[in-house]
Amino acid sequence: MRRKKYEEFEEDNGTVLRYARHENGGGSVEANAHVDPTAYVAPSAYVDRGASVGAGARIGIGAWVDHDAVVCAGAVIGSAVHVGAGAVIGREAKLGARVKVGDNAHLWDNVRIGPDEVISDGAVIRAAARDQRAA
Repeated sequence: MRRKKYEEFEEDNGTVLRYARHENGGGSVEANAHVDPTAYVAPSAYVDRGASVGAGARIGIGAWVDHDAVVCAGAVIGSAVHVGAGAVIGREAKLGARVKVGDNAHLWDNVRIGPDEVISDGAVIRAAARDQRAA
């Protein structure tokens, strides 16, 4: 008997999404997402369609990288983090556990966000100033 190497989920609108296990960590990666082979995706993490995860990035347990989001090289996404649709997480950025990043937010390179923070939709966070501005 042949075993499937993917899981399928159906969205409310009837679209079927197909997820395969990432070789480095075993997390679920949708067929139309791009995850660098050197990135780590924890077993219970999800990377949705159109999302991109760069070289050496780490996606923690229970994290969800929503559709069309970008996690750049070397970024660390903590456990139970949600990276909203279209959000960009810069190179070497670090997000603590349970952070919620809003849709289309942009966290620049080297930004550090502590646990349980909420980043608004469209916010721009720079590492040096650590200020938040509407996009």
